[in-house]
Amino acid sequence: MAAEYTAAAVAAPVAVVALELAVLRTGLLRTARYWVTVAISLAFMVPVDGWLTRPDATVVHYAEQQISGIRAPWHIPVEDYGFGLALITLTLLLWQRLRPRTDAEGEGRDA
Repeated sequence: MAAEYTAAAVAAPVAVVALELAVLRTGLLRTARYWVTVAISLAFMVPVDGWLTRPDATVVHYAEQQISGIRAPWHIPVEDYGFGLALITLTLLLWQRLRPRTDAEGEGRDA
C-alpha cells in the first residue's frame, strides 16, 4: 500500500519541530500561548474539515490508497491533523522569528 500522504503528514510536523530546535530556536513550543493557539485552531478545523469530508456530500476527496484509512471525528483523515499542526506551527515560528524585538526582550534591533 502506497501511503505518501500519510508519510508526508508525519514528516511535516517532525520537520517543523526539527527546524525550530536546530535553526529558529524561538522557544515558542514551550509556551502556553502556542498550545492554546493550537487548541483554538483545532476547534475551528474539526467542524470545517468534518463538513468538507463528510461521506454524504464530500467536497474534498482523498485517494484511499494514499491515506492510512483512519478517520476521526466526522470522517476526517487523521493526516489532516499533521498537516494542520505543521502549517500553524511553521507560520507562528516564522512570525515569531521575524518580528522586530524590543530592548526589553534582550535583543534590540535597529529599525
